[in-house]
Amino acid sequence: MTTAGYSDRVNHALAFAAKHHDQQVRKGTRAPYATNAPNVAIMLTRYQRDESEVVAGILFLVVEDCVQQGYTREMLDQRIGRKFGEQSLATTLTVIERRVDDDGVELAPDERREDMLVRLASAPNSARWVYAAHVLHNAGTLLADLRRTIDPGSVWTRFAGGPADTVRIHRRIADRLHDVGFHADIMTELETVVSALEAASRSDHPVAP
Repeated sequence: MTTAGYSDRVNHALAFAAKHHDQQVRKGTRAPYATNAPNVAIMLTRYQRDESEVVAGILFLVVEDCVQQGYTREMLDQRIGRKFGEQSLATTLTVIERRVDDDGVELAPDERREDMLVRLASAPNSARWVYAAHVLHNAGTLLADLRRTIDPGSVWTRFAGGPADTVRIHRRIADRLHDVGFHADIMTELETVVSALEAASRSDHPVAP
């Protein structure tokens, strides 16, 4: 983005996401879920991604929530597409976990991430950028929590799979993005954070900055 400050469209998306996530907190913490949208926006802007991608990143979790609640494409168009642009909605839909596959068969919770990882192969680079920023924010938030605590175990217990499974998921995502040919600059940052999480998962001591 080359303009000074965010556009009205981006600011509207930020306000919309904040309202949607009002009262939601991150798993096992009191941290507001609404911090995801502005952080992803900052990441994508820092890498000079265009406005449609920034808006898609801001609305990533909003769209994912709507899909998990059973919204149809027409409902999503009315709630998201007409307000913020069909391109941003389409970009987000490409890389969120979905409830049903192309044949309308409902996916089990543990199948949804696998389905999404497969779909990364056909996703446009714009969608991969949005997904990478979303994963980087989640991984970076986890790493920051580990670095500020004297009891890493209390952080890992937020996740059902514990440190091993949590880190494995992040590693699989990073490797999958590489495997499908996504070698954008943000991947260097994502790789650094995932490697730091791997090191943290093998240690019982606080993680060094």
